[in-house]
Amino acid sequence: MAENKKVTIAKRSEDYSRWYLDVIKCADLAEHSVVKGCMVIKPYGYALWERIQSVLDRRFKETGHENAYFPIFIPKSFLSKEASHVKGFAKECAVVTHHRLIDSPEGGVEVDPASKLEEEVIVRPTSETIIYDSYSRWVNSWRDLPILINQWANVVRWEMRTRLFLRTTEFLWQEGHTAHATEEEAEDEARKMLGVYREFAEDWMAMPVVVGLKPEHDKFPGALRTYCIEAMMQDRKSLQAGTSHNLGQNFAKAFDVKFTDRDEQVKYVWQTSWGVSTRLIGGLIMAHSDDGGLVLPPKMASVKVVVVPIYREDGERAEVLAVVDRIRAALAESVPELKVDDRDNCGPGFKFTEWERKGVPVRLEVGPKDVAAGQVVLVRRDTGEKSVVPLDGLRGEVERALGDIQSALFERARKFREDNSREIDGYDEFVKFFEGEDAGGYAYCHWCGRAECDERAKSETKAGIRCLPLDRKAEAGRCVVCGGEADGGGRVIFAKAY
Repeated sequence: MAENKKVTIAKRSEDYSRWYLDVIKCADLAEHSVVKGCMVIKPYGYALWERIQSVLDRRFKETGHENAYFPIFIPKSFLSKEASHVKGFAKECAVVTHHRLIDSPEGGVEVDPASKLEEEVIVRPTSETIIYDSYSRWVNSWRDLPILINQWANVVRWEMRTRLFLRTTEFLWQEGHTAHATEEEAEDEARKMLGVYREFAEDWMAMPVVVGLKPEHDKFPGALRTYCIEAMMQDRKSLQAGTSHNLGQNFAKAFDVKFTDRDEQVKYVWQTSWGVSTRLIGGLIMAHSDDGGLVLPPKMASVKVVVVPIYREDGERAEVLAVVDRIRAALAESVPELKVDDRDNCGPGFKFTEWERKGVPVRLEVGPKDVAAGQVVLVRRDTGEKSVVPLDGLRGEVERALGDIQSALFERARKFREDNSREIDGYDEFVKFFEGEDAGGYAYCHWCGRAECDERAKSETKAGIRCLPLDRKAEAGRCVVCGGEADGGGRVIFAKAY
C-alpha cells in the first residue's frame, strides 16, 4: 500500500473517469488483469462483494428462495430456441469450439484440431436457457410450483470497451430464476424482487434509486416486461443498478416447461429472472466518493472504525496501546469491524491518508495527551469533521457517528439527484440540458412511445430513456423529441448512462 500514498487522485470535477480509476487504485479494490477486459478483485474490494452477497442472500432466503448452481457452459442450440434472446446476446458470446491442447512443434501448446466439439458451447452470458432446460424436467404438476431458485455465479459477455466494476468481460452476479402457475404470481415475484433491490440500494448502500419499467424496445431479450432501479452518479449519469424481468411464457414454450394444473389442463409456466452484479461496487464508488478517495457507508464497510495510536517514545507506546485495548474492548460488541493500525514502520500522517483513501467511516486517534485527558479524537470520513470524545462515552458516540454518516450519505445523494433533475417540455431545452461536460442529470419528459424518438435523443445528446418511473403521475403532454402526442402515462426519465 505504501506506493498508493504517492498517487495523486485526479479531481472529480476535472477528470471524472480518471478520478474513478484513481479511487479504485488508491483504495486497493481491484486492478486490470492480463486477460484483456477482465479484472482482479483484490481482498478489500472483494469484501464489498461479500457484504452484498451476505445481505442479499439472507433477503432471498427470507422471501422463500433457495440457492443452486448450473453449468457455465451452454449448448449453442439452446440460445437459438428463443429468437429475441439469442439476438440480444449473440454479439457478446464467448464460444468454446475445442476441448484439448497438444504440444506445438514450435514449442508451447496449440489447439488439437481433432478435439473439435460436436456442438460448440457458449460460456454463460446469462442462464435462462440452461436453467429452464432443467425446469422442464422438474415441473410436472401444479404441486411442483412455484420454483424459487437463485444462483451466485460468474458471467462472460465479450465487451469491447471495459471499465473496472462497471463493465468487464467477466463479472460476478446473482441471478434469480422462478417458475409460477399464473401470470399474476410471476408479476408479483418480479416486483417483489425489485423491491428487495431497492431496499438494499437505499438502506445499505445509501444510494437513492428510481424504480421503473424499461420501455418496450429496451427490455431484456425474451421478456414480457423489464423493471429496473436507476441511480444517479456524481457525474449526473445514470447507473442501472439492478433489473427484474417478468419473462411471461416465452422461455417456457421454448423449453417445454409445462404442468398439469388443478383443473387437469396442461399449461405453460410463467417465469421471472432478476439480478444484480459487481456493477453495484462501481455505483457505490461513484455515488459517494470524493477527491480524497473512497467514501463508504458504514453498513457496507468491512472496516467501520480504524484506531490509530500516536506515540514517539517507548514509554508513550505502552500507555497509548493500553488505552487502545480499552477502546477495542468497549467497541467489540457493537462494532466488530474495527481495526487497530499499530504499524511501527509508517507514521500517523501516512496512516491517516491511507485509511481516508480506503473510505473507512470513522477514525479514532489516540496520543499521549489524549491518554492524559481520558479522551479520543473522532474523525468522520464523510465530512472530515473532528471531535473530542470522552473515553467513557466512546461507544455511544461511535455508534451515533456511524448512524449519522449512513443517513448523511443517503441524504446528500438524494439532494444531489433532486438538484440535478428537471421537467423539460421542449427539445431545444432538452438538448441544452445535456450540452457540455458538466451538464445533464435526469430530464423528466413526455414521450410518444416510439423507439425512434429515443434513438434520436441518444444520437444527438447521448441521453436516452432510462425508465418509466412506477410512481409517475398520469398526465397528457407532447413528446419532447417529436412533439407528437404522448401516451398519457406520465413523464419518463432521459439521462446519459453507463
